[in-house]
Amino acid sequence: MPELPEVETVRSGLTKLVQGATIESVEVLYPKMINLPAADFEKDLAGKQIIRIDRRGKYLLFRLSDDLTLVSHLRMEGKYEVEPEGSPRPKHTNIVFHLNDGRELWYKDTRMFGKMALVKDDEVMNLSGLNKIGPEPTDADLSFTYLKERLHKSHRKIKAFLLDQSQVAGLGNIYCDEVLWMSKIHPEQMTNYVSDAEIETLRQNIIKEIAAAIQGHGTTVHSYSNAFGEAGEFQNQLQAYGRKGEPCRRCGTPMEKIKVAQRGTTFCPKCQVVHGDLSD
Repeated sequence: MPELPEVETVRSGLTKLVQGATIESVEVLYPKMINLPAADFEKDLAGKQIIRIDRRGKYLLFRLSDDLTLVSHLRMEGKYEVEPEGSPRPKHTNIVFHLNDGRELWYKDTRMFGKMALVKDDEVMNLSGLNKIGPEPTDADLSFTYLKERLHKSHRKIKAFLLDQSQVAGLGNIYCDEVLWMSKIHPEQMTNYVSDAEIETLRQNIIKEIAAAIQGHGTTVHSYSNAFGEAGEFQNQLQAYGRKGEPCRRCGTPMEKIKVAQRGTTFCPKCQVVHGDLSD
């Protein structure tokens, strides 16, 4: 599933490709993906200009004229592509936006898990998934005080905490493994036993890793590509995810893989050790 860096990379690409264009008409080829009847969705979008494209967590927010926002969640396999009008469409093209400049914006999703919602601007943060979303993983938004309070109230395994979008926005399986390895924190460490020093290290590593992954245009492990059809580059910099059995790049111990929160989780058994209450 695309995580924040991948979605941000898609947002940046779409901004270059379609910001300022006007949607002349829309074809909904898979109605289960949208929040309105297909005819209403197509009618309401016709004639709307794409003012800009924002992002919140893993959600793309197409800001349109007339105070409308199209909220898009890529889920597992969602992709956008821009092609000349009339180009042959791939099999799993779910929605087509016909633009006023002779191009089409396609939303493609082989698994068809992606979702779109067309709402008024002031209703965006009421949508399920956005109404409880946590802070962005930036220095300005993710404070030590907030993270400490949430961790110590949580009483669960720290990887499960980080995967929870209501705690911190945008982290998924890949970057959770990465930031926990960087911070020398075991993925099964209970959150209420994480020290202040560990919390600040984790906070800094979350911010640093997400920024670096955005700079690297995201991570391609299976099929992710940006709006230009290009793969990401950050997979070449992964330290933990997908490295089961390979030597830890810090201590040389073979990396191990377990399941945490029903997700495959790779860690170093020597560098990342579960501990109890550090005040004991």
